[in-house]
Amino acid sequence: MKNFFIIPICLLFSTLAVCTQIQGQTPAQGQPSSGGKNAQGQAPPQGQPQTRQLTPAQEAEAIAQAQARAKKLTIAQMKVELEQSPNPVLYTKQILQKRFRIDTIAVTKTKGFSSLADSLAYTGKVKKVYGPYGDKGSQFLVQILVKAPNEFYHVGQIFIDTSVFRFRVADSLGDKILDKIKNGSATFEELAQSYSMGGEGSTKGDLGWIARGVLLPQIEHELSLRKKGDVFKIWSPSGLHIIRKTDEPRKDTGFALMMRIFL
Repeated sequence: MKNFFIIPICLLFSTLAVCTQIQGQTPAQGQPSSGGKNAQGQAPPQGQPQTRQLTPAQEAEAIAQAQARAKKLTIAQMKVELEQSPNPVLYTKQILQKRFRIDTIAVTKTKGFSSLADSLAYTGKVKKVYGPYGDKGSQFLVQILVKAPNEFYHVGQIFIDTSVFRFRVADSLGDKILDKIKNGSATFEELAQSYSMGGEGSTKGDLGWIARGVLLPQIEHELSLRKKGDVFKIWSPSGLHIIRKTDEPRKDTGFALMMRIFL
């Protein structure tokens, strides 16, 4: 999963990158220009903007001025600057001079999120800055840097716990449930409400869309062999899983690279 997000550190933390926009500005008042020619004495192609190289002293001065302006920004203005920055990580480090942390968040399901990070990873927009979050004195902003896809399975489950029922009883009960579904005497949803011991009764057996890598390997393998609507049994050390393949797999947001900026 690490291969999804590779940050070129030489780009993120290069001082020269901060001055990219500054180099495109016109020469300062009273400072001689190059006469519209490059280092070889040649004029740039027509229509191409003129740039000039800053000396180390000029770069340091430009950064210091930007840092001074950043100290006066409100949180709302800071969010706008981060969203407009071509390199928000570098802007946070060198201009805002704020502590930050970059996290890779794996999206495990598309609803019923367990944390703020999960929710923002799936629902947040790339480049958008959210927050502030946290108590006064420990607040932070969150920016979505990039997202990557994963495959999701829509499944239903009826779980029979073998710490409660012996193996033979659980197996017999599983066969009884499958027979009822097959002959149409009861629906999967009704049987989940009546028999499931994993908490799925409240959702009528529906687990929602679950990311690849979250389900048991043997369940994912069997799902790859089955067609939409199939119901089958899978055993695990904890018990019997009666699984329904509710839909064919689909691609959705599976990972998000997020930056927390501590205020």
